[in-house]
Amino acid sequence: MSGLPHRAEHVGSLLRPRELKDAFRAHSEGKLDDQRFREVQDRAIRAAVALQEETGLGTISDGEFRRIAWSTGFVWALDGLESRDSLFEFRDDAGDIIRWQTCYAVRPIRRTRGITLDEFTFVRQLTVRDVKVTMPAPSFLHFFRGRDCADPAVYPDLGAFWQDLVTVYRAEIADLARRGATYVQIDEVPLAMLCDDEVRERVRARGEDPNVLVGAYVHAVNRAIAERPPSMTVGMHLCRGNLRGHWMASGGYEAIAERLFNEVRVDAFFLEYDTARAGDFSPLRFVPKDKRIVLGLVSTKTPVLETRDDLMRRLDEAGGFVPLERLGISPQCGFASTIGGNPLTEEDERAKLRRVVEVAERVWGST
Repeated sequence: MSGLPHRAEHVGSLLRPRELKDAFRAHSEGKLDDQRFREVQDRAIRAAVALQEETGLGTISDGEFRRIAWSTGFVWALDGLESRDSLFEFRDDAGDIIRWQTCYAVRPIRRTRGITLDEFTFVRQLTVRDVKVTMPAPSFLHFFRGRDCADPAVYPDLGAFWQDLVTVYRAEIADLARRGATYVQIDEVPLAMLCDDEVRERVRARGEDPNVLVGAYVHAVNRAIAERPPSMTVGMHLCRGNLRGHWMASGGYEAIAERLFNEVRVDAFFLEYDTARAGDFSPLRFVPKDKRIVLGLVSTKTPVLETRDDLMRRLDEAGGFVPLERLGISPQCGFASTIGGNPLTEEDERAKLRRVVEVAERVWGST
């Protein structure tokens, strides 16, 4: 078993500083040229790397600072896609609803250039610590519209759709490996949503079997990473949606746990566990001995800082299902799945990252 993931982890995205938010807006309006926009991004990423190092994290990302959103930086780099309404929406405890758009294939899906390569290369030169590259799971391009994810004239058979996606991921992962990348995280939302009974009913209502979808999404990931080199650690992060403190689903992992942990050929799972919406730890009983689990116990949806004692208690509880030596701790998701970010300050973010590191040091003696 490799040294990855670390005991103290984070999922990837960080809050964008004001200068970077303003630069994205000015660039989109044609008021900031490409070179000056890149300079602002570079400056912000250097500061993000310093933040992660200062808090004691061994895993470093670029904060997803070159992306408008966690998924779109990857998805919209592909040829053949246009925007359509998602069949699912975000909500919060107050009942507020956020509707959003997802992708729709109008031509065969093709990767015409490297997508995450420059992100990785830039951060690699800034730190000697482990650099993690994040990308959405293949399921993202299918689930949010179901069979209507593609023009039937382009993909009369979804087998060809999945094959094109697998080709995209294999090429991206191979190019990352050639540049020296050793740590990739697949961000998987649909599988986590299929833990929710209401979501499963909505899937059935559109004529699909949720259990068949679970199998299709597991198979797609396995095919996508099948040719990765032995030196590359791959983790899967599961999230029920994270947008400005809103989410898309609830429900514990029981509905998918046995298949998820035993059939997905990744090295580790990053599991959202910050609220009761994620259920209890009992599904962890299905985790095989060769897999690691990073528990997302720290919330990025609220500025409230979790106590050390509470986090350590929850780790002990989870240790009843998976030995502590195979566990880690992290926030449940990124701090800024989109440019707007979640309702926290940068100081809140710093405190939560430090808390993750503090707890890891207390529990395991290292991060």
